[in-house]
Amino acid sequence: MLLEVKDLNTHYGPSHVLQGVHLEIAEGELVALLGRNGMGKSTTLKSIMGLVKPTSGSIRLDGSEIAGLPPFKVARAGIGYVPEERRIFPGLSVLDNLLLGVKGGRMADPNDPNAWTVERIFHHFPKLKERTHQHGGLLSGGEQQMLAIGRSLMGNPRLLLVDEPSEGLSPIMVQEVRNVLADINRAGVSVLLVEHNLKVALSLASRVYLMSKACVGCQASAEEVKTNAGLRAKYLEA
Repeated sequence: MLLEVKDLNTHYGPSHVLQGVHLEIAEGELVALLGRNGMGKSTTLKSIMGLVKPTSGSIRLDGSEIAGLPPFKVARAGIGYVPEERRIFPGLSVLDNLLLGVKGGRMADPNDPNAWTVERIFHHFPKLKERTHQHGGLLSGGEQQMLAIGRSLMGNPRLLLVDEPSEGLSPIMVQEVRNVLADINRAGVSVLLVEHNLKVALSLASRVYLMSKACVGCQASAEEVKTNAGLRAKYLEA
């Protein structure tokens, strides 16, 4: 198993925001983490990435414990993170934003067909190539999302954590971002996806974890979530 999260607990001060979260992702899987607002989905990603330090529990990447490590060590272990806020550098060019994603200052081997290089990013994101020297702050919301994903891929992660990639995008850009994530997964990168757009999430994921308040309440296939109205009513609908 590539990622194993067991009995994960996280606090924000006195608030116990994650209470015994369990989930796992196999090599090459795309798994969705879904639930209503405030259930702890984003905090789960941040806890895995080391942006929030868990109080207790285990996070193992390919058998090695990474719980509590700082984010740069988690990234070097093989996890990439695309935050909901995107957090690109608006005053830097598209190319410079991408180069900031290189881990440890070491560029990937351009002769390795499986390595994520600037050229490969531009192949998957042709709109970014057209804007190579344009400042990130001048890109559209969808283009900024693609840049955030591309920057994370420049670290050549084995697992990509993606938080609400379709948030605030036009329907056309939502479809483009959805297709990019599918392409990335087909290229061999495992993905843990938090996404409010149920149609997008279920079109991508093989399995789904449904969060209730502060914990995972249910695991199901994407097809089960599509066809089981009771499951959707319990975990997803207002």
